[in-house]
Amino acid sequence: MKVLVPVKRVVDYNVKVRVKSDGTGVDIANVKMSMNPFDEIAVEEAVRLKEKGVVTEVIAVSCGDAKCQETLRTAMAIGADRGILVETTEELQPLAVAKLLKALVDKEQPQLIILGKQAIDDDANQTGQMLAALADLPQATFASKVEVAGDKATVTREVDGGLETIQLSLPAVITTDLRLNEPRYVTLPNIMKAKKKQLDTFKPEDLGVDVKPRLKTLKVSEPPKRGAGIKVPDVATLVDKLKNEAKVI
Repeated sequence: MKVLVPVKRVVDYNVKVRVKSDGTGVDIANVKMSMNPFDEIAVEEAVRLKEKGVVTEVIAVSCGDAKCQETLRTAMAIGADRGILVETTEELQPLAVAKLLKALVDKEQPQLIILGKQAIDDDANQTGQMLAALADLPQATFASKVEVAGDKATVTREVDGGLETIQLSLPAVITTDLRLNEPRYVTLPNIMKAKKKQLDTFKPEDLGVDVKPRLKTLKVSEPPKRGAGIKVPDVATLVDKLKNEAKVI
């Protein structure tokens, strides 16, 4: 069984992002970048399935500029067998990424696609669902447990009311939640081994995909600073202010 795992290069989750002075976006100059945490969980899950003998090959995929090779090497250090980079300098929106992944699904014919439920930069939570729709595949989002047996996958997913368990026919798309697993620590020997693994590069035009942005960002701004609180003398005053000033009750 072949598994495709898309990974995204994002600003590291420990970094406090800053908005550019002209409001056109987030400043990423000289900022530490790393693999999207949800995608790291997806790579770990694919590698664990391989270690169980369920999966034979794990392919990591990234879309973006040449620096995304670092993210792919990290995925290969975790345990992915090879990497594919779709290199472009265009701003990639979820639909464009889903179309690129659909082209790679047609090319590689994986039985399973595992990706993070969302990226921590745009928080769109759209790519997995769009890919499933474009490829006409069953999907399970927000997975907290994945079991694969034969041509079926049993997925426990987190919903508002608790947990839901569903069964999918393979091939299928699964998006990962935080509680699915804890990614392993990448060791130096594995980092060195990853440098020798195969990494193929394509352009969007090689895959016949138009990645032109469909949405335009008008302005990016920081959330307003929280105002100072006030003390009230009694409960009656508190209720009055909540009802008449804050208008929350």
